[in-house]
Amino acid sequence: MDLLTVAVVVLWILVIVLAVVVFALARQVGVLYERVAPAGALMINQQLKVGDAAPEIAVETLTGEARSVGTPRQLLFFLAPDCPICKSLLPVLKTMRRAEDSVEIVLVSDGATPEEHEAYVQAEGLQQFDYAISEIVGRSYGVGKLPYGVLIDARGVIASLGIVNSREHLESLFEAERLGVASIQDYLQQHEGHSQTDESLHYDAAKNQ
Repeated sequence: MDLLTVAVVVLWILVIVLAVVVFALARQVGVLYERVAPAGALMINQQLKVGDAAPEIAVETLTGEARSVGTPRQLLFFLAPDCPICKSLLPVLKTMRRAEDSVEIVLVSDGATPEEHEAYVQAEGLQQFDYAISEIVGRSYGVGKLPYGVLIDARGVIASLGIVNSREHLESLFEAERLGVASIQDYLQQHEGHSQTDESLHYDAAKNQ
């Protein structure tokens, strides 16, 4: 066997070993993805739940206009001028306002002075949003921590809600509505339960053969 033939054989062996390693890594990435699944908005609310009718409340916006919050196809985003996470999500809301044109985004806050809220709106460029200052709305929706989001569907029913600490959490409100589940966590648990059931059925079928 000449040197060239040996080199080709060794090369093929290396290619096969590399293919096996890549396959093993791909499987591990899949397992890791299942374990670290996408997180949705954190649902911590003892007052309202998905499927409840959204409380409709009359408010006055920062510009003095009379509005109603809790009406169909609204996303209520609860924030505060001194909340750094809220501030980090404002660019996402601006993008979402353009992308989700069928949903009206309403910003809701309380505390501080009207002047502080007006300065916040000016500094962050939020003039395109309705901005309401109302403690009653926060209490009616059971908001305990910020930032918090509530998505109301076309029937005036709460489609999804929860603490939203990231873009992923905020977008999960719309994804949960699309999937027809209370939250992304519920969807993942249901999916995991179905997978386990399917595995059990396959195992039983194989055992009975």
